[in-house]
Amino acid sequence: MEYEEDDFLQLSGVQHFVFCRRQWALIHIENQWRENAKTVDGAFFHQRVHDETSRERRGNLIIDRGVSIHSRALGLSGQCDVIEFHKTEAGFPLRGEMGKWLPYPVEYKRGRAKITHCDEVQVCAQAMCLEEMYACNLKEAALFYGENRRRQLVELSEQLRDEVISAVEEMHDLYKKNYTPKVKKKKCCYACSLHENCMPELQEKESVGTYLTRICGDN
Repeated sequence: MEYEEDDFLQLSGVQHFVFCRRQWALIHIENQWRENAKTVDGAFFHQRVHDETSRERRGNLIIDRGVSIHSRALGLSGQCDVIEFHKTEAGFPLRGEMGKWLPYPVEYKRGRAKITHCDEVQVCAQAMCLEEMYACNLKEAALFYGENRRRQLVELSEQLRDEVISAVEEMHDLYKKNYTPKVKKKKCCYACSLHENCMPELQEKESVGTYLTRICGDN
C-alpha cells in the first residue's frame, strides 16, 4: 500500500506519538500547542542546526542540513536535521559529487536521552524514508543530545522497524477517525507543554455512565 501526498502525516509526529498518543493527537489532530521553556529552547536549538543552503565537505564525508524527506509506504513527510553522506562503493551517485555515497541520518535533540525510546523510533522512521528515496539499505543512525553534547548510535533493527510501522499505521487510523485517545497520568505529564490542554487528572474521574452502572448494580 502507498499513501497519496494529501494523506502524508508529519514525520516529527512519530516521536510525539510514541512518547504519548494523546499528546500527538492534541498537536496533529486538534492543532493545539503551547510553548514552554523547553519547547522554545528546542526551537532555537534546531534553528541553529538547520541551514538548508549549506553543504559541508570533510574528505569522504558530506553534511547536508534540514533535508526534506518522505515515504509513500509510511505516509510520512518532514525534515532530517542532518544527513551525513559517507563515500562508499555500497552507495549511489549523488548529484554534483564524484563517487558513490550512503546517507546516515542524525537527529538533534536539545536535552538528554529519554527513558523511553521514542527518539530512536523517530530516527528509524527517518532512515526508512531515506531507504525508500535512495533505494538503499541502512544499518545505523544517530541521535545527538545537546545537553551533554553526545552522539548516541541507533541500530536499525527489525524490531525497531516493526515499531515504526505499527506506530504509523495507528497514527493514520486515529487521524482518519479524528479521534484523540485518553491517557493515564504519568510523572512526565507535568513537564509536558500541553498539560493544561490535556488535563490528564480529569480522565481518571469515573464517568457518569460507569457511576450509574455501579450504583444500580449495587442495588
